[in-house]
Amino acid sequence: MQPKILTTMRGYTPALLLADALAGLTVAMVAIPLCIAIAIAWGAEPAKGLVTAIVGGLLISLLGGSQVQIGGPTGAFIVVVFSVIADHGYDGLVLATMMAGIILIIAGWLRAGQLIAFIPEAVVNGFTIGIAIIIAFSQLGDLLGIDLRGVPADIAEKAPAIWAARGQINPMALATGIAAIALIVALRCAFPRFPGVVVAIAVISAGVALTGLPVETIAGRFGELPRALPWPHIPQITVPRLIELLPSALIIAFLAAVESLLSAMVADRMIGSQHRPNAEVSAQGWANLGSALFGGMPATGAIARTATNVNAGGKTPMAGVLHAVFILLIMLIAAPLAGYLALPALAGLLLVTAWNMSEPHKWRGYWAAPVEDRVLLVLTLVLTVVADLTVAIGTGVALGLLLRLRQYRVNPPDWEGPEL
Repeated sequence: MQPKILTTMRGYTPALLLADALAGLTVAMVAIPLCIAIAIAWGAEPAKGLVTAIVGGLLISLLGGSQVQIGGPTGAFIVVVFSVIADHGYDGLVLATMMAGIILIIAGWLRAGQLIAFIPEAVVNGFTIGIAIIIAFSQLGDLLGIDLRGVPADIAEKAPAIWAARGQINPMALATGIAAIALIVALRCAFPRFPGVVVAIAVISAGVALTGLPVETIAGRFGELPRALPWPHIPQITVPRLIELLPSALIIAFLAAVESLLSAMVADRMIGSQHRPNAEVSAQGWANLGSALFGGMPATGAIARTATNVNAGGKTPMAGVLHAVFILLIMLIAAPLAGYLALPALAGLLLVTAWNMSEPHKWRGYWAAPVEDRVLLVLTLVLTVVADLTVAIGTGVALGLLLRLRQYRVNPPDWEGPEL
């Protein structure tokens, strides 16, 4: 379970440091608006997303088994995090994240990283598309300028609430969100390696501030962001709370492990490397434990930010370390500027993220897959959207393993009675 950084730092050169620093700065600029948007979507304060990226991202890069992995908050947790905060308060989420961290550390010691191979790909794909749909729905309120605070995250309750409030749609908010989406897509197509997300969100938010449009901003809803990390704090721990939060902690641990290992595998294909799965799982544990101690949220490997790191020239885990350091420096120096970010623009960013997360370029391949895989994908997707993650993942994995056992069925040899 040796961290990858110990291997890659042998023979580390100033040229590698420069490449990692430039990549880390690029990823940090992309991560800041995204982490703030994810925290808001989770029902938490914007600063919690930055704390998670700083502490969780630092520990994932220092202790992880991937060469270019970037860690932090991701959209996959939105349902479970929103539910935990609604049912147990933010303090309950912190305790559940700490429990998940301990579970992941133990799983890493038990070498559970290889178990990712037993999760059917159709289950992962269906779950990912389902989460993308949930993320998209979660942003409709801010995109339309409708106040949906207090409405549960699940679509069954959010969709009727949006329809009932359709008369409150703010045209300026909708125009702001659409403009942000258009600019993000245009810059990404024109300059694939350029952090166009930062430019798009900054330009749209500056336009809102300068013209005085009636569009809600981060400062308008949450106030100014803090300019320092909070002090470590341990939440109240009692046996009843531990029992009550255990299911949520198990889901957080599972999601963190699966998403980080998937992200590490994607990174391996991009750079021709080989990650260490058990070190990666253990690192997710320490990252979630550390994030929770500083009041942060669940952290895991982020596929989009990891890909950004690779495309920006990141070579070693030091790029991820520097990405966390740059976010901290920007938070210390320029936190008040984040208050001007327009919420509809951040909603547009997450809508683009959800679209990319669903990987539309693979849909045709999903449809051409065997019928068993298609059924498994659709079933997992539907259960993710209409039920909950526990049911979706449990049902998908159980059914997938049954189908796999059926494929490997071996006919017993002909039986012959004993000679008498």
